[in-house]
This record gives sequence, C-alpha cells and structure tokens, in this order.
Amino acid sequence: MRLIVFNFFNMKRVLRKVLTVWALGGLMLFSNTFSMAQSGDNEAIAITLKDALEIAQSKSLTVMVADKEIQKSGYAKKGSYAALFPKIDFSGAYQRTIKRQTMAMSMGGTTQKISVGTENVYNVGLSAQMPLVNVALWKSLEISALGVDMAVEQARQSRQNLINQVEQAFYTCLLAKDLTEVYKENYNHSKELYLQTKAMYESGRAAKYDMIRAEVNMQNAEPNMYNSQNSLILALWQLKALMGIELNTEIECVGSLDDYTSNIQDLVIASDSIDLSNNSSLKQLDIQGDILEKTYKAQRAQYYPSLGLSASYQYTAMANDFKFGDYSWNPYSVASLGLSIPVFAGGERRNTLRQTKVQRQQLELQRENARRGLVVAAKQSISSMETALKQYSAAKATLEGAQTGFDIAKKRYEVGSGTVLEMNDAQLALLQAKLNLNQSIHSFLVAKSALELTLGKNANEERVNSNFNE
Repeated sequence: MRLIVFNFFNMKRVLRKVLTVWALGGLMLFSNTFSMAQSGDNEAIAITLKDALEIAQSKSLTVMVADKEIQKSGYAKKGSYAALFPKIDFSGAYQRTIKRQTMAMSMGGTTQKISVGTENVYNVGLSAQMPLVNVALWKSLEISALGVDMAVEQARQSRQNLINQVEQAFYTCLLAKDLTEVYKENYNHSKELYLQTKAMYESGRAAKYDMIRAEVNMQNAEPNMYNSQNSLILALWQLKALMGIELNTEIECVGSLDDYTSNIQDLVIASDSIDLSNNSSLKQLDIQGDILEKTYKAQRAQYYPSLGLSASYQYTAMANDFKFGDYSWNPYSVASLGLSIPVFAGGERRNTLRQTKVQRQQLELQRENARRGLVVAAKQSISSMETALKQYSAAKATLEGAQTGFDIAKKRYEVGSGTVLEMNDAQLALLQAKLNLNQSIHSFLVAKSALELTLGKNANEERVNSNFNE
C-alpha cells in the first residue's frame, strides 16, 4: 500500500515537471514569434519626396475638407438653378364649421335669417408657380457659379500649402539625416585619433597631454552625435504628422541633400520677373471681386419689374355628414400672370447699393496690399536663394580644402611630424565645412519651396495631380 502511494506521488511530480517544461517551451516559442513579428513590423519604410506628397494628398484631413467644400458648393449651385423651374405643391385641407354663418334678408317688410355653408368642407388640389422675368434671380445664379470657383481655388490653396509643408519637412529630415552622418563620422575620427594617440603614449611616442586632449575631443564629439540623432527623430515625427500616418510607423527618407544640387544653378529666378498671376490668394480676391460685381448688378435688378406665372387646380366638397361616397367633388382651376413693379422701399435698395460699392473699394485696397506683401515675400525668397547659392559655392570650395588639409594632417600625425592640435583643427575645419554645405543646400531648397508657394507654381503639385488623374 505504501509503495502504491509512493509511486503515485512520484508520478505526480514527474507529470508536473513535464507540464512545466511544455509550458516554458510554449512560452519561449510564443515570445520568439512575437519578437520576430515585431521586428518585421518595425522595419523602416523607404519614403521618397514623391511618396510623401502622394500619401499626404490622400490622407490629409485639410485636403479632404476642401474637397467636401467643392462638393457642397456644387450642390448649392444645382439647387439655385431649381428656382428657374416650376414649383409644384400638393395641398389638402379639411374645415369643420362649429357654428355656421347667418345671413339676414329683408323680404316683404320682414327679416328672415338663413344659415350659410355646411359643416364639413374639403379642399384638395395642385398649385404651381414659375418666374418668367426676374433679373435679380438670374444674377443670383451667376453668383452661385462663382461660389464653386471659389471653393475650387481654396482647395488648390490647401494643396499648395500642404505640398510646401511636406517639402520643407522632408528637406529637414534629409538635413537631420546628413548631419547625423557628419557628426557620426566626426566622432569616428575622434575615436580613431584617441586610440592611435593612446597606443603612441603607451609606446612612449606621445605625451600624456596629447592622449588626454584626444580623449576630451572624442568625448565632446559624442553629445553632438546623439543630438543629431534626436533631431532626426523629431523631424521624422513632424513629417509623419503632415503625411497623416501613425507616429509609430517607421519610415526612412530616401536620398540626401546632395541629390538636389544637380540643377541648383538653373533654379535662380530674377527678382524683376515675379509673376503673381497664379497666386491663390490673389485669385481668391479676384473671385470675391467678381462676386461683388454680380451682387451689385443683382441689387440694381431690384429696381426692375418682375413677371411670374401661377396656376392652381383644386377639388372642393361640402357636406353636413361623413358619407364620403355621396360627396360631390367640384373642380376649380385658375391661372394668372403677376407683374410686380417696385416703386418705393424707403431707400433700402439705394443704401444697399452704396454699401456694396464701399465693399468693392475695400476689396481693391486689400488686393493691392496683399500684392505688395507677396512681392516682398517673393523678393525675400529670391534673395535667400541667391545667398544660399553663394554659401553653397563657398562651402563646396572650402570642403575640398578642408578634406585635403585633414588628409595631410592625418598623414603627418601618423608619421610623427604632426601634433594633436593640428589634427583637432583640421577635423574641426572639415566638420564645419560639411555642416555649412548641408545647411546652404537646405536653405536654398526651403527658399525655393516658399517662392513656388508665393508664385503659385509648384512643380510637385503638377506631378502629384497628374499621378492622381492617371
């Protein structure tokens, strides 16, 4: 009996161990699968500037709202044309007489009273009205058509603003990416110099001061590398927010700022050739001017006569009971022409015209003020482009000299004829030249994007729209 109990408990322990091993194995398998899935999900997606613009166009809520505004304006325009067609209404009415009207008649010197009407009266019929001549209505239809044009131009402006923001965010990501590589390369140079100096110190070929100076230089280069990496992360977040995608989505901007320097010399625009005819803000002001012009004409049309046609066809039944089958339904129809000639309205129409005139004058002043501001903005962008181009040319020449100087200083230090101070100076000059070069390219591209937005001629807008039309 004891043996049986002992074997039972031994089997129970063995079974527990087996189940524990199975559970641990399953947990490890699940964790490995989950980690593999996570590594697959976190794989960065390569994004070009064209991809970023297309994604932003399809997911931007601002663009969606603008497109809905166009759709709403189109429906409003179609609804306004309904005023030209006949308006037909069906009507039905039931009247219950509580106390019938009494009429008194004098006959032969005596007065007799007669009750008129029935207890129940039914009216059923159709009525129609249609304007024949109404100048004010015709002018209001033209205003509705201009409302659609305004919505289309506002949607175009929303797309241009979005393209400008995405372009600048993408260029900022490329700048942060290039700066990260520059600072990382600078740190690697500092680390290599420190290790080399340390080996020379340990062999007695360098002073301890040189080793300490090289170590400090390496430590100073490390925070800049981390700051540049953090700047890249923040820039990618800003780009993803503008594109309308989740912030935890891993993306990588394809290319570098150097890819945009192939035709940088041909992109400079003369300041005397500023053409603002495609600027969206000015176009909207022009459309507002057309709307005020049509509104003024519509208000003047309030002085003109209007002619309308109306017709009705009804059936009437009158009875004192509710025997519907015995009712006699009598038809009644009428058609009429109505002519309305405005004579006097207390000066309302005249003052309304004066108010619209003042609004037109205000709009002209606003447009001129906006045009001057846009000219200044365009000249500022052109000046920034020219300055960035000069900086790029100078930085490019400086980079060649700084790279040559760094290579010479490195060779001199390796053979023992150079010092750590020379290496630090050459490395700092090379770092500054690369930073200036990347910053000049970024400044040029940002100014170019701002100029295209001001002129209303964005090349990327045409490319994106053509891709969507296809």
